[in-house]
Amino acid sequence: MSDRVRARSIWRASLGLALLVLFALPATGHFLLNLNVRVFHVEHLADGVRLYLRTPMPYLVADKLGEPDDSGLPAPAPFTRNAREDGQVVHYVDPARIAADPPGLGRLAEQGIVLESGGLRLAGTVEQMVLHWVGSEPGFATLAEARAAVAGGAAMPPIPSPLYVGDAVVDVIIRYEAGAPLAAYRISARFDPGLPGQDQTANLLLDYGPGHPKVYRTRGLMQEPLEVSRSALAAIATFVWEGVQHILEGLDHVLFVICLVLSAATLSALLWRVTGFTIGHSVTLALGFFGYVPTGAWFVPAVETGIALSIIYAAYIAIRPAASKRAGQARMLLVTMAIGFLHGLGFSFVLQEILQVTSPNIWQSLLAFNVGVELGQLLIVLAIWPVFHLLDWARPTAGRLARAGVAAACMALAVFWTTERGIETASALQVAATE
Repeated sequence: MSDRVRARSIWRASLGLALLVLFALPATGHFLLNLNVRVFHVEHLADGVRLYLRTPMPYLVADKLGEPDDSGLPAPAPFTRNAREDGQVVHYVDPARIAADPPGLGRLAEQGIVLESGGLRLAGTVEQMVLHWVGSEPGFATLAEARAAVAGGAAMPPIPSPLYVGDAVVDVIIRYEAGAPLAAYRISARFDPGLPGQDQTANLLLDYGPGHPKVYRTRGLMQEPLEVSRSALAAIATFVWEGVQHILEGLDHVLFVICLVLSAATLSALLWRVTGFTIGHSVTLALGFFGYVPTGAWFVPAVETGIALSIIYAAYIAIRPAASKRAGQARMLLVTMAIGFLHGLGFSFVLQEILQVTSPNIWQSLLAFNVGVELGQLLIVLAIWPVFHLLDWARPTAGRLARAGVAAACMALAVFWTTERGIETASALQVAATE
């Protein structure tokens, strides 16, 4: 079989695989704006701790629906009422039930949060509960903001009606008495609301013990306890791990790095490319996080479209390595740096979902997240580079065809994403033009 026939076969197989993946996987995005976020502020006291918690209301009630009645509606969960809209069951906040038992939602939070010290679960007492709705909630990034939002007998704002449970946010203060100061503790949650995407829940814990505050980051329902101590390294490690997870779970980031590796014929060329990409995304990770970017609705899909286009370009130079050779190493450094600017913006908007600019130790957390991104990138490189380098050494023709096949599959996915995201960008620009 000739090389041309082999190449055609690989292209067809790769494109077929890409089409299958398109139907099996949604285009991943960086900007999960509906991602549920829970924030825990832990204030240390002489005899225990005080927890300030902000949580979306569905976590507290979604798993407490009763059996359906004769009309087919399930018995409402605590502090909610059910109705039908367009044939679908919907859930509203019930202001009357909340007014009749103001701390009730706080008790549900206390029952679901498990705080342990010395192997024993500490009993919690609800001190205050306030319900807000999305768009009206005050800041909660610092301990001072948390106190202002819920402490000191803050009056419950009037609850609009109707208010979907999914649009309600609960702030609660829980006091845990231990009889002595806590040097270390474990915190977990027993909630399992069965919500779509609940495994991507962003949890941010800020611990205000002696010395500087420590900031911890974990993802999911927190059914596995988070170990909290006064170790700064342990707190930093949670953000490093978040950075690793983000790049490894972001399919478009992974495909770009894979194509970047495939396009590098030598280790020197690979180092130039990776260095440029690292410099680029490190810069815009910080700029995007601190808000030094456009705020229009068109900007997010425009960046995502640019990221998809970067995959097409990286795949092209992997298929046509002569193109990158003609460009030279210095030019490729600048090109990958420019592409890194796009990917860094994607990283920054994800980080904005879990941190606020006013959070304590912000630069420490930002640097740790970026280090995690670098480690994730390095893992991809270490997984791909040796395999193809060995294949090139053993069977050069097979190596070239394998590179072309993998790059073709990446390009096919990126073409789909470019079309999808480009349409979204155009729609956002059209809306902006009419406003």
